[in-house]
Amino acid sequence: MVQHCEALGRAVQVVNLDPAAELFSYPVMAGEQRPPGSAGRGWAPSAPWACYQTSCIALKRSPGSNIRELIEVDDVMEDESLRFGPNGGLVFCMEYFANNFSWLEESLGHVEDDYVLFDCPGQIELYTHLPVMKQLVEQLQQWEFRVCGVFLVDSQFMVESFKFISGILAALSAMISLEIPQINVMTKMDLLSKKAKKEIEKYLDPDMYSMIEDSTNILKSKRFKKLTKSICGLIDDYGMVRFLPLDRSDEESINIVLQHIDFTIQYGEDLEFKEPKECEEDKSALVDEYFQDRVHE
Repeated sequence: MVQHCEALGRAVQVVNLDPAAELFSYPVMAGEQRPPGSAGRGWAPSAPWACYQTSCIALKRSPGSNIRELIEVDDVMEDESLRFGPNGGLVFCMEYFANNFSWLEESLGHVEDDYVLFDCPGQIELYTHLPVMKQLVEQLQQWEFRVCGVFLVDSQFMVESFKFISGILAALSAMISLEIPQINVMTKMDLLSKKAKKEIEKYLDPDMYSMIEDSTNILKSKRFKKLTKSICGLIDDYGMVRFLPLDRSDEESINIVLQHIDFTIQYGEDLEFKEPKECEEDKSALVDEYFQDRVHE
């Protein structure tokens, strides 16, 4: 997405909010070098335990920001007084981050009309029943961000009706929890076989009642059949969740997703029109040529 926007001549900044991520395919602050096991800047083991996405009126000063400058999962897991595992360590990091939004504000700066992508952790509990991401959304809105959530689901796990229904429920749960406009995307379409691509087409504009028939033929319990029917009916009646396919090898696919995000956050409505320099140069060249012709006449 960053490369696509750069090709369009749009300034895009990326903020990494995953304290466990180490490798990035986009420009991001490397963070200060610290010895293994040492605490991140602003965090110490003795500190008290404390509690996606995209903006068009964004703020940025540098190529990107990295939450690992503030706190890292490895540091939390290695602290003997905490004794957290990977999941507990990540939740601790995100709750600490929620209590230190001032770090994010300082990292973002005060440059208007940028496009900021917040790369968030993939743990679903952060978006369903923990308040961290909701607090982040509210804070961004206070900073006059226009926020849109982009919910990504791996298309390779959505080729069966049961998994598709589960994916819809997860997306709907995040949408209800965050209370922001949300674009739902099926990723990694380029990795599917031709057969799988044909199979997944029906899930892009699904007929939930036909899925009920597919599901009830497999389910043996009448109770689960009734539950599945109620869920599918709810999804179809309200029509709140639809997925966009994303094929990273197809520029048109990326552009469609970007257009949906732009429309959701009303990107570009506040920007002033600027005539391209090429057009200005061509216009002046035509004027000069016109007067030269008049002189020769």
